Amino acid sequence: AFYIISRDDLIKSKNRLSGNIRAYEMPEDTAVEIDEPEDFIMIESLMKRRNSRNTVKKPEIKMVLTDCDGCLTDGGMYYSENGDELKKFNTKDGMAFKLLREHGILTGIVTGENVELNRRRVEKLKLDIYEPGCTDKVACIKKICSERNIDINNVLYVGDDINDLGVLEMVGYGCTPADAINEVKKAAKYVTKAKGGEGVIREITDNIIFA
Repeated sequence: AFYIISRDDLIKSKNRLSGNIRAYEMPEDTAVEIDEPEDFIMIESLMKRRNSRNTVKKPEIKMVLTDCDGCLTDGGMYYSENGDELKKFNTKDGMAFKLLREHGILTGIVTGENVELNRRRVEKLKLDIYEPGCTDKVACIKKICSERNIDINNVLYVGDDINDLGVLEMVGYGCTPADAINEVKKAAKYVTKAKGGEGVIREITDNIIFA
């Protein structure tokens, strides 16, 4: 971690924190202070884990599929006074899908839900694939791959819960949001810094597909 300050501000304030202060939130596994020799043991373990993730060979991605709730949304269920169900999507994900489409990558949502809200979002984003009411995601995605003549290893899938586990283990590149359940995080090749509904697809698009 670095504290950056101009010489003049340091002399004037006699404090390393002064002037126009801005903070940068570091990833949790990097925000560790080294005060004692024993701290190096923990740091070494964290670095090994990070490096092992970074050395995972990424296949060519031809299709990006995602679950909806908990990935494109925060997983919350909101209701109006009239009983209408509401969901909050992130516009950054909308731009990510546009970028993927412009690069010839197929996009879609595979979800166990079958609600009008999701269908309208799919239409707005101009996604290629929409599979609602899916009870067996493994079989569903195998069928999509067969119909589109795409190898399962060229698929990137984003899921956050136990019903996504089989797909994450099957596809070429499985990703999951920061607030997914621990079992899913262990199965994923990439865990985003963003939580569900906070731009998960945009982070994956920028840092994995087009990195």
